[in-house]
Amino acid sequence: MQTRDVVIIGAGIIGLSIAWQLARRSNLRITVLEKGAGVGEGSTGASSAICRYRYSADEMVRFARDGIHAYQEWQAFTGLESPRARFNRDGVLWMPGSDATWADREHERMQRLGIATEVLDDAGLLERFPAFSPCTVAPNTKTGEAHECRGGSRNLLETDGGYIDPVSTAQDLADACRSAGVDVRFRSRVTNVDVANGCVASVRLADGETIATGLLVNAAGPWCTRLYTACGLDIGWDLEPVRIQIVYRDRPRELAGHIPVTADLEGGIYFRTENRGAQLVVGSVLEEDEKERVADPDRFQTETDQEFEIRVLHVLHHRLPALPYTGRIRGYCGLYTINRNDVHPILGPTDIEGLWAANGFSGHGFKIAPAVGSMIARAITGEHRDFDTDVPIESFAVHREPIRLETKSVLA
Repeated sequence: MQTRDVVIIGAGIIGLSIAWQLARRSNLRITVLEKGAGVGEGSTGASSAICRYRYSADEMVRFARDGIHAYQEWQAFTGLESPRARFNRDGVLWMPGSDATWADREHERMQRLGIATEVLDDAGLLERFPAFSPCTVAPNTKTGEAHECRGGSRNLLETDGGYIDPVSTAQDLADACRSAGVDVRFRSRVTNVDVANGCVASVRLADGETIATGLLVNAAGPWCTRLYTACGLDIGWDLEPVRIQIVYRDRPRELAGHIPVTADLEGGIYFRTENRGAQLVVGSVLEEDEKERVADPDRFQTETDQEFEIRVLHVLHHRLPALPYTGRIRGYCGLYTINRNDVHPILGPTDIEGLWAANGFSGHGFKIAPAVGSMIARAITGEHRDFDTDVPIESFAVHREPIRLETKSVLA
């Protein structure tokens, strides 16, 4: 039987971030076990990988700040001479529509938290982003009926936000981990966890191998509840795999000027560019589109629904009026692991000694992954390094009270 100091289940962006942060501050023997055949087969590969700062809770703003900082300094963070991933500092534009005070309130709060933001009125928006409509009226997504557009918008721009390719990022982390001696394994499904006297003892794999360990980190994403069940643990949180739909299309030449990552709150969508600006990626920010529970994360519908495509594209055309109604529309689906209690992660030790949680990210996980890794690695080793977050692990502890929120969506 092989013995490892730490076993991490899941080689998505969270599991690999934890492994890398442990490796860069310790000599622990670490194994990462991933049931998929390669990097990015789970939630990470389907992520829109948007790196935005604004959240309802100040702790999450700080958490996002620290995660995004690592992506912005990716070469220094990973130690790789030529990393695949590169941060696209396109900015993140928040368009609250008819709420004329939201942007100024959030600008004041973001300034207090050290986040660089600007407020753009109609003229400022059109000067910076000429392809946009500043209309503050929500489009009718039920009938498609046209309306007379009305201006008077106040929009918030996060100047340092953007996105980074999720699969390239995870691949870089796998390379960094292996260069530091981490054993990263694919096609390694965990079938059982042995618990003795209330403590983690070992994990068993589908091929019959057993690995002894006293510290097991559950970073299994949509499969996390299965792992807790294998341990005989009721984690006390309602963590659901949920199908999330994404639509993309080519960006035509008619669409001039820079297009930032955009959250159209009135219309209920977000969008950003892809492939060096050659494509547009569109998704929903509505809580109602985060309700489709998936019974088996290994089997779910991966094609988008036509109704969803029509709805989000109708809103996109309203926001970008020069976008022609031509071109091929494609789509794909991924999985969020929604924490139904408060759409925020649970992190840290559980009631089983040696079993740690890193679950329930509810669509927030990618941007905060490097900070999650530092938080957990510091709690395990006691060692500090550069790029560490200053957010205490108690803010997202397994035994905390649910965070109170007005809405429970990916924008919470």
